[in-house]
Amino acid sequence: MAKRILIPILSLFRTGSAEDKKFKESIAHVIGDRPSNLGVYQLAFRHTSASRETAIKGFRESNERLEYLGDAVLGMVVAEFLFTKYPYKDEGFLTEIRSRIVNRESLNQISRKLGLDRLIEYDGNRRGMSPRSSMYGDALEAFVGAIYLDKGFRFTRTFIISKLITHYDLENIIQNNANFKSLIIEWAQREGKEIRFEILEERGTRHHREFISQILVNDEPFAQGNGFTKKKAEQSASEQACAILELR
Repeated sequence: MAKRILIPILSLFRTGSAEDKKFKESIAHVIGDRPSNLGVYQLAFRHTSASRETAIKGFRESNERLEYLGDAVLGMVVAEFLFTKYPYKDEGFLTEIRSRIVNRESLNQISRKLGLDRLIEYDGNRRGMSPRSSMYGDALEAFVGAIYLDKGFRFTRTFIISKLITHYDLENIIQNNANFKSLIIEWAQREGKEIRFEILEERGTRHHREFISQILVNDEPFAQGNGFTKKKAEQSASEQACAILELR
């Protein structure tokens, strides 16, 4: 009887170890080095829908805190990179290019290109819960936070510059100065649609505030964007709306 009980218990440990090994290989493939603290990477991909209770009453563990950390590290590295690369450009230029690099849609796309979307843990049984593209960018930021905690700033900086920024065509971003807000307003007028912009959320510190903007068409949510000013957030949302409508 003891053997019958022991075998399935041991098999559970073997399964977990196999899964951990596969996960570890996936992380090593992306960052180019063996992860030292596997747990922090596993946490980076745990969506709030799959959060777990902790010993601290009322605190559930998910990737939100790592997302907060990764957002700060990513923003700082990108800011420094642009500051060095474009020594004669003003603050407005640098802010605009940074916002395009770290906006949610860009991060969503890079997360999928790196295969991080396949690592996200979420509870699909929760009502209305399905994989959303915003999960991917959130997980990428949390992943950056995990790398920072595991490998330190120098390694993380190199990873961001060599593995993330290389996905962007910076010259194309610079040359593409279309006023997307004007384009979407013109489309609405042409199609007889009512269009409205609203700020959904403000987050960050006083000196590093980010705005989330939403476009509503005939009072229905249509597109979202983010930026370090309300104007930039509206432009970002307008750019997403133009992409959906294939307006250029």
